[in-house]
Amino acid sequence: ALEVTVNVAGIDTGDEGRDTHLSSPDFFDVEKYPTMTYRSTSITPLGGDKFRVEGDLTVRDITRPVVLDATFDGVVPDPWGHQRIGFAATAEIDRDDFGLTWNQTMETGGVLIGKQVKLEIEAEFVRQ
Repeated sequence: ALEVTVNVAGIDTGDEGRDTHLSSPDFFDVEKYPTMTYRSTSITPLGGDKFRVEGDLTVRDITRPVVLDATFDGVVPDPWGHQRIGFAATAEIDRDDFGLTWNQTMETGGVLIGKQVKLEIEAEFVRQ
Protein backbone atom coordinates (compact mmCIF):
# COMPACT_ATOMS: atom_id res chain seq x y z
CA ALA A 1 0.00 0.00 0.00
CA LEU A 2 1.05 3.57 -0.66
CA GLU A 3 0.29 6.54 1.58
CA VAL A 4 1.37 10.10 0.82
CA THR A 5 0.81 13.25 2.87
CA VAL A 6 1.29 16.67 1.25
CA ASN A 7 1.81 19.85 3.28
CA VAL A 8 -0.50 22.25 1.43
CA ALA A 9 0.71 25.12 3.62
CA GLY A 10 3.94 24.94 1.57
CA ILE A 11 2.27 25.76 -1.77
CA ASP A 12 4.64 27.71 -4.00
CA THR A 13 3.34 28.65 -7.45
CA GLY A 14 5.87 31.44 -7.92
CA ASP A 15 3.23 34.12 -7.26
CA GLU A 16 2.95 35.22 -3.62
CA GLY A 17 -0.56 36.67 -4.05
CA ARG A 18 -1.85 33.48 -5.67
CA ASP A 19 -0.17 31.34 -2.98
CA THR A 20 -1.85 33.41 -0.24
CA HIS A 21 -5.23 33.01 -1.94
CA LEU A 22 -4.75 29.25 -2.39
CA SER A 23 -3.95 28.98 1.35
CA SER A 24 -7.13 30.89 2.32
CA PRO A 25 -10.57 29.44 3.14
CA ASP A 26 -11.55 30.07 -0.53
CA PHE A 27 -9.36 27.09 -1.46
CA PHE A 28 -7.25 24.84 0.81
CA ASP A 29 -7.93 26.63 4.12
CA VAL A 30 -4.52 25.62 5.48
CA GLU A 31 -5.34 26.89 8.97
CA LYS A 32 -7.98 24.11 9.33
CA TYR A 33 -6.61 21.58 6.82
CA PRO A 34 -2.79 21.85 6.61
CA THR A 35 -2.34 18.57 4.70
CA MET A 36 -3.95 16.43 2.04
CA THR A 37 -3.44 12.68 1.76
CA TYR A 38 -3.60 9.88 -0.78
CA ARG A 39 -3.95 6.24 0.29
CA SER A 40 -3.85 3.49 -2.30
CA THR A 41 -6.42 0.70 -2.15
CA SER A 42 -4.98 -1.34 -5.05
CA ILE A 43 -2.05 -1.29 -7.45
CA THR A 44 -2.51 -3.17 -10.72
CA PRO A 45 0.39 -3.86 -13.13
CA LEU A 46 -0.66 -3.09 -16.71
CA GLY A 47 2.42 -4.52 -18.37
CA GLY A 48 5.84 -3.06 -18.92
CA ASP A 49 6.43 -0.03 -16.73
CA LYS A 50 2.72 0.99 -16.43
CA PHE A 51 0.49 0.66 -13.36
CA ARG A 52 -3.03 1.62 -12.33
CA VAL A 53 -3.17 2.90 -8.74
CA GLU A 54 -6.60 3.16 -7.18
CA GLY A 55 -6.98 5.02 -3.90
CA ASP A 56 -8.60 7.72 -1.85
CA LEU A 57 -7.61 11.39 -1.97
CA THR A 58 -8.53 13.52 1.05
CA VAL A 59 -8.62 17.32 0.67
CA ARG A 60 -10.30 19.54 3.30
CA ASP A 61 -11.56 16.41 5.10
CA ILE A 62 -13.42 15.33 1.96
CA THR A 63 -12.37 11.92 0.64
CA ARG A 64 -13.02 10.76 -2.92
CA PRO A 65 -11.67 7.87 -4.99
CA VAL A 66 -8.95 8.86 -7.46
CA VAL A 67 -7.22 6.61 -10.01
CA LEU A 68 -3.59 7.38 -10.86
CA ASP A 69 -1.99 6.30 -14.14
CA ALA A 70 1.54 5.52 -12.99
CA THR A 71 4.83 4.81 -14.74
CA PHE A 72 7.91 3.19 -13.21
CA ASP A 73 10.91 5.38 -14.14
CA GLY A 74 13.67 3.03 -12.99
CA VAL A 75 16.19 2.46 -10.22
CA VAL A 76 19.45 4.36 -9.79
CA PRO A 77 22.10 4.35 -7.07
CA ASP A 78 22.59 7.61 -5.17
CA PRO A 79 25.93 8.95 -3.82
CA TRP A 80 25.15 7.53 -0.34
CA GLY A 81 24.89 3.91 -1.47
CA HIS A 82 21.07 3.71 -1.54
CA GLN A 83 18.83 2.66 -4.41
CA ARG A 84 16.39 5.35 -5.57
CA ILE A 85 13.21 4.22 -7.28
CA GLY A 86 11.38 6.72 -9.50
CA PHE A 87 7.71 6.93 -10.44
CA ALA A 88 5.51 9.39 -12.32
CA ALA A 89 1.72 9.50 -12.09
CA THR A 90 -1.15 11.55 -13.49
CA ALA A 91 -4.86 11.92 -12.78
CA GLU A 92 -7.62 14.41 -13.42
CA ILE A 93 -10.06 15.47 -10.70
CA ASP A 94 -13.00 17.83 -10.40
CA ARG A 95 -12.04 20.39 -7.73
CA ASP A 96 -15.71 20.87 -6.78
CA ASP A 97 -15.70 17.27 -5.49
CA PHE A 98 -13.29 18.40 -2.76
CA GLY A 99 -15.08 21.60 -1.73
CA LEU A 100 -12.76 23.84 -3.77
CA THR A 101 -15.62 25.78 -5.35
CA TRP A 102 -14.42 29.40 -5.29
CA ASN A 103 -14.60 31.11 -8.67
CA GLN A 104 -15.06 34.51 -10.24
CA THR A 105 -17.14 35.46 -13.27
CA MET A 106 -15.27 37.27 -16.02
CA GLU A 107 -16.64 40.29 -17.92
CA THR A 108 -16.98 38.06 -20.98
CA GLY A 109 -19.33 35.73 -19.06
CA GLY A 110 -16.85 32.90 -18.52
CA VAL A 111 -15.27 31.93 -15.21
CA LEU A 112 -11.73 32.53 -13.99
CA ILE A 113 -10.97 28.95 -12.91
CA GLY A 114 -11.96 25.69 -14.59
CA LYS A 115 -13.38 22.77 -12.62
CA GLN A 116 -10.94 20.13 -13.89
CA VAL A 117 -7.51 19.89 -12.27
CA LYS A 118 -4.73 17.75 -13.72
CA LEU A 119 -2.49 16.16 -11.11
CA GLU A 120 1.08 15.47 -12.22
CA ILE A 121 3.25 13.66 -9.71
CA GLU A 122 6.97 12.94 -9.82
CA ALA A 123 8.16 10.84 -6.87
CA GLU A 124 11.17 8.87 -5.79
CA PHE A 125 11.57 6.41 -3.01
CA VAL A 126 14.72 5.22 -1.25
CA ARG A 127 14.95 1.46 -0.95
CA GLN A 128 15.69 0.50 2.66
